[in-house]
Amino acid sequence: MSGSMSKFRNLPRAAGSLICPYKGTSLLQSAQLNKGSAFPDNERSTFKLHSLLPPNIQTLDEQVQRAYQQYKSRSDDLAKNTFLASMKAQNEVLYYKLVQTHLKEMFSVIYTPTEGDAIQNYSRLFRKPEGCFLNINHQEHFDEYLAGFGTAEDVDYIVVSDGEEILGIGDQGVGAILISVAKLVITTLCAGIHPSRQLPVVLDCGTDNEELLNDELYLGLRQHRVRGEKYDEFVDRFVKAARKQFPKAYIHFEDFGLNNARRILDRYQSQIPCFNDDIQGTGCVTLAAMLAALQVSQVKLEDVRVVLFGSGTAGTGIADQISDTIATETRKSKDEASKQIWCIDKPGLLVKSLGDKLTEGQKSFARDDDGWPEDDRDLLSVIKKVHPHVLIGTSTKPGAFTEDIVRAMARKVERPIIFPLSNPTRLHEAKPADLYEWTDGRALVATGSPFPPVTHNGTKYDIAECNNSTCFPGIGLGAVLSQCRLVSKKMLVAAVEALKARSPALKDSNKPLLPDVEDVREISVDIAAAVISCAVEEGLAQAEGIPNTNSELREWIQVQMWEAEYRPLVYKN
Repeated sequence: MSGSMSKFRNLPRAAGSLICPYKGTSLLQSAQLNKGSAFPDNERSTFKLHSLLPPNIQTLDEQVQRAYQQYKSRSDDLAKNTFLASMKAQNEVLYYKLVQTHLKEMFSVIYTPTEGDAIQNYSRLFRKPEGCFLNINHQEHFDEYLAGFGTAEDVDYIVVSDGEEILGIGDQGVGAILISVAKLVITTLCAGIHPSRQLPVVLDCGTDNEELLNDELYLGLRQHRVRGEKYDEFVDRFVKAARKQFPKAYIHFEDFGLNNARRILDRYQSQIPCFNDDIQGTGCVTLAAMLAALQVSQVKLEDVRVVLFGSGTAGTGIADQISDTIATETRKSKDEASKQIWCIDKPGLLVKSLGDKLTEGQKSFARDDDGWPEDDRDLLSVIKKVHPHVLIGTSTKPGAFTEDIVRAMARKVERPIIFPLSNPTRLHEAKPADLYEWTDGRALVATGSPFPPVTHNGTKYDIAECNNSTCFPGIGLGAVLSQCRLVSKKMLVAAVEALKARSPALKDSNKPLLPDVEDVREISVDIAAAVISCAVEEGLAQAEGIPNTNSELREWIQVQMWEAEYRPLVYKN
C-alpha cells in the first residue's frame, strides 16, 4: 500500500476487519459474514464453528473453482441465474468473486436478458425475500419500514422501481424487486459500491399485467395500477421517508413507465441526489460512443446532425444528453442545441401540432410543422432531407434501418454513425454485418446488445456495445463518495467525457467505440473522479477531505471501493 493510500485507510468504507455479533449456525446464515469452508482455524474457535464445518480449510479461489463447476452443471441460463441468486443468499463474497472472475460469461445471466426471465417468473421461483417491499396501501408506515434497514449512516445507494416498464418485457409488478437487486449487483461488480450499504426497493401500486393478476401464485398487490394524484403521493412519500431515514443516500430510479419516468426525474433532480438510468444512463453511454465516433470522423459537435428513431424514455434521454452536451461544450442555448436533433416516433417526425400527444420529454424536440408536410415525416424522408451524421435507434422495431435508409445516409456523409440500440438482440434495428456491407465498411457502429466481430473485405471490425454498466456505476460511485447535494448536468457531461477518453477507437478506428465491460472497474474510477471533481467545482460536494490532486483523488476513491475478499472477523456481542 502506498503512503497516500495508507493515509486513507481509516475512512469508514476502507477495507479492515468486520465486527461480527454472531456465533455458530447464526454466523453461517449471514450471507455478508459467512465464509463457508474458508473460515480460518482461529475464527472457527472464536465463533464455535469446528463441528459445523468439514475440517479442510479452503481458499476463496478454491471455493470459486468448485462453485464454477456447479454453475456449469446447470442446464440453462435461467437455472444458472437461480443458482447464482441462491449463492448470493448464502455467501456474498463468494458470489461476487465468482461473477467477477467470469464476468463476461456471466453478465448476461445476472442481467439482461436472463434477469428478465427471472423477473417474469419471480412469484414462481421465489425462495427468500430480498430488499424492501413498499405498497401503496400502507404509506403511513414507510418511516417505520425503512428504519428496519439501518440508520442514517448505513445506506449509500438505493435503487427503486415500480415495475411498469421492465427490460423490454413490460409491466412485472412486484417482480421489479429483482431489477433493483440486479442493478445494485452491477454497481458492486463494476464500481465497488458496498453490498451491505445498498437498498433495493419495489414500489407496488398494482399491475396491469392480466397474466399476473390471474396467477394464483402472484406475490404482489392483486389490483390494477393506481395512477394520478394517489400514485404521485405514493412516490413522494417514499422519497421523503428515504431521505429522512438515509439523508446521504443516492436514489436511482429504474424502469418506471413512459408517462412517469421523466416526470419523476424532473420533479426530484433539483431537490435530491438522484438518477434515472433509462433516461440518463442510456443517454450518457450512447453520447460517449457518439463523441468518440465524431472524433474519428472529424465532425465538430456544433455541426453534428442527429436523427433519433424511437422517442420513448431511452430515446428522449439520449436526445437530452446530446443537447445538454452541445449546449455545455459549444455555449449554444439548449433550444439551439435541440435543433440539431430530429426525433421520430410512432406518428413519424415529432412536430408541434401533435400537442398533447407529445410526452414531456418529447416536447423540446418537436419541430415546427412548416417545411415538414405529413408525407415527409417517415424515417427515409427525414434522412434524405437532413443528411444526418448520426442515426440512433431505440424503437424496438426489428430491421427498421433498411438498406435504402442506410445507403441514403451513406451517400451524404463520409463516416455514417449508426447505433441500433434496441434490445434484446431480436429487436435490433439492423445487424452490424449489414451496416458494414451497405456502407462499404465506412460505418461506425455501436449496438444495444453484444454482437460478434464483423469481417468486411478482409478487415475485422469489433462491435461496441452501448452497455449502461460502463457508465452508471461510476456516476453512482462519484455521487456516493462526494455526498453530492444534486447530480448536475455538468457532472453527467464530465462522466461522458471520462468514458469517451477510454474509447479504443480513438487509437484505431477499426476498434470498438466503447471499452469492454471487463475493464469496467478502472473506468468507474475515471468516471467517479470526473464526477467528484465537477461536484467540488460546482459547490455540490458535501464530503469532507476530498483530495485536490488527481492521483490522490483516485487513491481516495479506490481505497473506498469494496473488493470480493474475506475480511478478518472480530467478535462483539
